[in-house]
Amino acid sequence: MEIIEKAPAKINLGLDALYKRDDGYHELKMIMSSVDLADKLVFRELPQDEVIIETDSSFLPVDKRNHIYQAAQVLKKAYGIEKGVHVSVRKRIPVAAGLAGGSSDAAATLRGLNRLWQLGLSLDELAVLAVDVGSDVPYCVRGNTAVVSGRGDVLKPLPAMPQCWVVMVKPRISVSTRTVFGSLSFNDIHHPDIDAIEAAVVAQDYHEMVKHLGNSLESVTIQKHPIVQQIKDKMIKFGADAALMSGSGPTVFALCEKYSRAQRVSNGLKGFCQDVHIVRTLKQG
Repeated sequence: MEIIEKAPAKINLGLDALYKRDDGYHELKMIMSSVDLADKLVFRELPQDEVIIETDSSFLPVDKRNHIYQAAQVLKKAYGIEKGVHVSVRKRIPVAAGLAGGSSDAAATLRGLNRLWQLGLSLDELAVLAVDVGSDVPYCVRGNTAVVSGRGDVLKPLPAMPQCWVVMVKPRISVSTRTVFGSLSFNDIHHPDIDAIEAAVVAQDYHEMVKHLGNSLESVTIQKHPIVQQIKDKMIKFGADAALMSGSGPTVFALCEKYSRAQRVSNGLKGFCQDVHIVRTLKQG
């Protein structure tokens, strides 16, 4: 039996870092939305009790460091599963890019193994298990557009964000999320109006939405990696309606209402960075 799952990337329309919690995590309030850039995972049951991961990406570990492996182990432990699985991953989301590629792969693993092993779990039940894998994984179980808070475990579904084109650009640098959060000064960072973004999404008001986009982590990453600001500036110069870093970076995305503008932004950045994608926002479902 073979099960196929898509694992879409996400972008942050808004990310506000509020304070550091007693458990050491940072309290965040975010609005995330899925886009049409996705990894493809294929699951096949194995007779032996082991998790084998095969991928076309040389950057992806295939041992217990991989979120796919961790998600499989969480499910096996929770339900006493003694079966094995082979997972084949066609990687299209850039690694360590602020796009939740690893988290989305983990979420796809929970969905895929739920089907493969016929566990009959709801998405809400899978999202509870997902907290033990990573803070973005509960959101990625459902995807679409949502307000996310707490440790990523508090989700408020929203309508799909207004349809537009997204140009995603990842420079050839790596950003340490731990270092970015360690450098946060809550009084010095920008705190975007998450409620205003939410209201614009609910009203399907594209122009009001792009006016309020913001990311508290952006200034910290830009200080360490000025290329992020350079990409943002070029995107606006070439006609993007808005440009913002996703997550802790380094990927920057531009929103364009018209495809011709998205093409212009993409063409203008291809000489500056190699990893450039034009994708659509995803409709609900």
